[in-house]
Amino acid sequence: MKKILVICGPTATGKTALALSLAKKFHGEVLSADSRQVYIGMDIGTGKDLPKNTRKFKDHYEINGIKLWGYDLVDARAPFSVAQYVTYAKKTVKKIVSRGHVPILVGGTGLYIKGVIDGIETAYIPRNIELRKNLVGRPAAELFENLAQLDPIKAASLNASDKLNPRRLARAIEVSQWELNRGRIKKGKENKFDSLFIGLTAPKETLFAYIDKRVKARIEKGFVKEVKRLLKGGIDWEFQSMSSLGYRQLREYFEGRLNLADALDLWGREEKKYVKRQLTWWKRDRRINWFNVTSTKWPEKVEKMVKIWYSTYDAKKN
Repeated sequence: MKKILVICGPTATGKTALALSLAKKFHGEVLSADSRQVYIGMDIGTGKDLPKNTRKFKDHYEINGIKLWGYDLVDARAPFSVAQYVTYAKKTVKKIVSRGHVPILVGGTGLYIKGVIDGIETAYIPRNIELRKNLVGRPAAELFENLAQLDPIKAASLNASDKLNPRRLARAIEVSQWELNRGRIKKGKENKFDSLFIGLTAPKETLFAYIDKRVKARIEKGFVKEVKRLLKGGIDWEFQSMSSLGYRQLREYFEGRLNLADALDLWGREEKKYVKRQLTWWKRDRRINWFNVTSTKWPEKVEKMVKIWYSTYDAKKN
């Protein structure tokens, strides 16, 4: 059975650094599961905080001989779906395993990780552009009511966070309409992975402090200049890529609705809301072994757990 190590949790907890450390010790290769870091040229705002000695190749990065996958997958002008990511990730996992290495799936985009490990039957239902245009700007309460009329069972299954998220509600309506016309998606074969889930977290106050520090650091690294370059290169505010956190808040500054300080404050507040949504998502998955990154010797405890799990690894069987 193929082994996959999953490192997940909220933003700013040091997931990539841990992944690199474990990859070195357990013959791993890192596969990013971050929906913001798939875009070419969007580096500072998305937090591609890779060490200075990182080498960039055509289809991956390398740090001290460790391969990193999942960055820079698509032009920032193009849309990118969960289905596209899962297709890419499965091919990459297969290649990593064929080399006798362990795939380390790391990131905070829960849907990406779920798609790789568990599969998402509805991921391959195409977007309905006309429907999306019709739904854009509508309040969450109205979208939820529309979904309840289309599919009461699906509406009832949503958690509190989903019911307040217009983007997720719009996708649920899109899926329900597709299934109404073509029938329910049949559940496919489940992926059979021997997966170990490591979750990194910290008290909310600490996470929020990390976020404030990170926003400031990204501005100092030249985030405003990065956005100017993207706009000059033909990247429009309406593109999917520019809806990413940080970029969409800076739009308020570029279009004169907010000064820079207020735009950054808004960015920080939205990042904190995102952390809360991430925590709500991950709480539902009981497979995750959580480690508080503010506690003592947590890296050693993680390594011990991974070592026990890895001890049953047999490259010939994978």
